[in-house]
Amino acid sequence: MSMAPEMVTIKPGTFVMGAGDDDKFATDTERPAHAVSIEHSFALGRSPVTVAEYRYFAPHHEADGLPEWPVVNVSWYDALRYCVWLSEVCDRTYRLPTEAEWEFACRAGTTEPFNTGESLMPGHANYLYSEDGMRIGRGSRTAVGSFPENRFGVRDMHGNVCEWVADVWRPNYADTQRDADRLDRRVIRGGAWDHLPRMLRSAWRDGLPAGTRRDNVGFRIAATLEN
Repeated sequence: MSMAPEMVTIKPGTFVMGAGDDDKFATDTERPAHAVSIEHSFALGRSPVTVAEYRYFAPHHEADGLPEWPVVNVSWYDALRYCVWLSEVCDRTYRLPTEAEWEFACRAGTTEPFNTGESLMPGHANYLYSEDGMRIGRGSRTAVGSFPENRFGVRDMHGNVCEWVADVWRPNYADTQRDADRLDRRVIRGGAWDHLPRMLRSAWRDGLPAGTRRDNVGFRIAATLEN
């Protein structure tokens, strides 16, 4: 059995990154919306890295976690170390996706708030509360692949666990400042099992100190491909 997570190929393309003015849940962190070109094909994990996959690297991690759940309680540094280790054992260079690659793959050609359209339903993703505060979700992680994949063949881009990406945090897309405090904050994407749908939107983003470990934050891997 291969130690590497299953990957899908994402072909080059152009999309509008960030939230438009018509998204009522958008915040300034998601603005200004701007055109981005993904100029090279890349491979992306079909799902977040699972507990079973991560245990090849760290055998005792999450002793009580189900193997098919996405791994959590990993820092950005842990995710980076996993990519370095996997690159060595599989003779292929793995990395974390960039924020732009992540959103491009999440949207999969869509422009609405979710890759499912204007709204998200319980059958689309793993999240806990409806927008009116009603508890409708499972209240825990679910096995990767429990919900339909998007048009690019990628799963769990909305919900289940938030995902670390490579980028340094910046509070909006117009800000280019790179001070020391920000260099230790990295971007998370996707929303999680304990979130509201508004935090699962394709444009949603947040930043955490890179050493943070939480029960709702994991990651997926990427690899650059030749066109």
